[in-house]
Amino acid sequence: MARPLGLYLHVPYCASICGYCDFNTYVAALGDAGPRGHVDSLLAEIDLAARSLDGDPREVSTVFVGGGTPTLLGSAELVRLLRGVRERLPLAVEAEITTEANPEGVDEASLAELRAGGYTRVSIGMQSAAPHVLASLERRHTAGAAERAARAARSAGFDHVSLDLIYGTPGESAGDWSRTLDAALSAGPDHISAYALIVEPGTRLGAAVAAGRADAPDPDVLAGRYEATDAALSAAGLEWYEISNWAAGRDSRSRHNDGYWSGGEWWGAGPGAHSTLGGVRWWNERSPRAWAQALGEGRSPEAGREIPDEDARRLERVMLGIR
Repeated sequence: MARPLGLYLHVPYCASICGYCDFNTYVAALGDAGPRGHVDSLLAEIDLAARSLDGDPREVSTVFVGGGTPTLLGSAELVRLLRGVRERLPLAVEAEITTEANPEGVDEASLAELRAGGYTRVSIGMQSAAPHVLASLERRHTAGAAERAARAARSAGFDHVSLDLIYGTPGESAGDWSRTLDAALSAGPDHISAYALIVEPGTRLGAAVAAGRADAPDPDVLAGRYEATDAALSAAGLEWYEISNWAAGRDSRSRHNDGYWSGGEWWGAGPGAHSTLGGVRWWNERSPRAWAQALGEGRSPEAGREIPDEDARRLERVMLGIR
């Protein structure tokens, strides 16, 4: 019971699917019932969570709305979602409440509505400052948009603004990456996540690499990018605290992700979301329609579960501790 308790809310919809992405995502239409219907289904699953957690003395310490592109729901629906969470579960007074966002989907007005509605942190998908790299990744936003969104978040009152970056994209040079780091830092985030590009099977990028139309990332190049990232971010005052994450200080770390890495527990709501409580792990139906239908019929959307044995738990503790 001493372990932190988090809540993850999955919004699987995107305006388009990037060529490298293998997440459980779907091109918008936002499900059969639109943004409001998706929020209603999430709240129905949170009702289930509230019944299951009845008697647990812990408060929810972190909420993370991820995707997909949560801001496709619109700021008003995201605020309604958070209000519904507060009505159903005990949130800590100083709870960290994060939403992911794409640069082209937010402006100062929508960010101000999110901030006033209780969100404390925004994580913006920047990926790169180089136009040709963004094109290779099939991102919809243009160079400079992420920096403008980060500044708009600051103006809207967010103290915690994170930028997500990807290095090692085919066609990216060392200079491209150096300029990306400079551009990201110029926007004044207090947190940066930088990930090595992974070519996943079943993605358009994976097909292009398999067919010889694109080069797989070179491990030595990735190692060099990582070292350059750590040097640049450390010099700018962001301290490394997890393999792909740097923060301006302890208060700027992602507490929600820290919960994953340090053996916390969480309830994951939404299509394909995973949960772990009391030594039991379960995962939801991946299909938004199947997930919503189960909840609409008053059934759990669970698709499967497991109880890891001691060997599996020990191996996981080592893996997460190394991160």
